[in-house]
Amino acid sequence: MASEYLHPGAKWVFRLRAYSSLIVIGVFLTIWSFNLITVLVGGSVGLAFVLAAILYIIFILIAGEIYARMSYNRWFYDFTPTNLRMERGIIWKRYSNVPYERIQNVDIQRGIIARILGFSSVLIQTAGYSMPVRGRGYNAEGYIPAVSVDRAEKIREFVMRKITKKSNSGL
Repeated sequence: MASEYLHPGAKWVFRLRAYSSLIVIGVFLTIWSFNLITVLVGGSVGLAFVLAAILYIIFILIAGEIYARMSYNRWFYDFTPTNLRMERGIIWKRYSNVPYERIQNVDIQRGIIARILGFSSVLIQTAGYSMPVRGRGYNAEGYIPAVSVDRAEKIREFVMRKITKKSNSGL
């Protein structure tokens, strides 16, 4: 099977994640650039403040867009005959395999942004896994952040058939 990409709406999820992270970094850069700009514009504090704020907003938008595109283009998932395989990461790659035999439940989640943009998140829960994903409280080893609504339902049906076959074969 070929690896699949996320829904294009995932870029907004990644963008918002980047904006929330970059706000703190941007504040420090703005303070630093404010002092530099004040010197460059001849001591005009008002003009320096406006220029620093504009540079701050431009930095956040550009860095957020770069992060969103790179994250989106480097997030893959694939359903093999024996497991769910996921690959993600920009600098540090993370590879995960979730064997079907360990899967206990498949949840589909749609927040407000997901509903607006037409995608769902799929949470595949396994036995013995309890680490939250990125601090969002999702206790799912198999987390696919954005797929179309139809694709999410097909994933759930596919995985549930796989785990139902597993439990029926043990009888």
